[in-house]
Amino acid sequence: MSSKADILNKIKQNQPAFVTELPNLNVLGSEQFDILETYKTVLKNIGGDPVEVSDYTDILEYIKKNYAIEKRIITTIPELSGIAALDWTNEDPHSLQDVELNIIKAHFGVAENSALWVTDDLLGQRISPFIAQYLAIVVHKKNIVATMHQAYERIGNQEYGFGTFIAGPSKTADIEQSLVLGAHGARGLIVFLLD
Repeated sequence: MSSKADILNKIKQNQPAFVTELPNLNVLGSEQFDILETYKTVLKNIGGDPVEVSDYTDILEYIKKNYAIEKRIITTIPELSGIAALDWTNEDPHSLQDVELNIIKAHFGVAENSALWVTDDLLGQRISPFIAQYLAIVVHKKNIVATMHQAYERIGNQEYGFGTFIAGPSKTADIEQSLVLGAHGARGLIVFLLD
């Protein structure tokens, strides 16, 4: 008998006598905590900036005050067309290399890790949140769930060509063990928490 067959035989002989039931995962996410405050705290801890706003007018004012609006700003949100271009989604992705700020929506956020779920229908182009110097994401406060388990339940069997969770600005500590923001994507992330 070969050593491979011998190993497989020993595994078959040493199977558990009973089948263990899977644990009940319904307890996950049943903890009581302030979802919005947790989201904001986690986002700050990973380098992002939460800003609570009541409407798109507040977002426009914030961007005018805090970003160089003479530089290239793009969005997929029609309400922000006063400061950002909407007609860029069919351009060659390489033409987005000079984007200073990209403003997109998220389907929902996750409090435990401050991740935001975005899909290609919200992005305009898949590369857009990763190529811009700065990224702003708009999410409704009511659309923040407590845990990733709830997030995956919410995604369920949705159909989409591309989807990703984005949490915080791009960061790496691989370069001489120093934390670097923006090495692989946006240098800064602001999340507008919309009423």
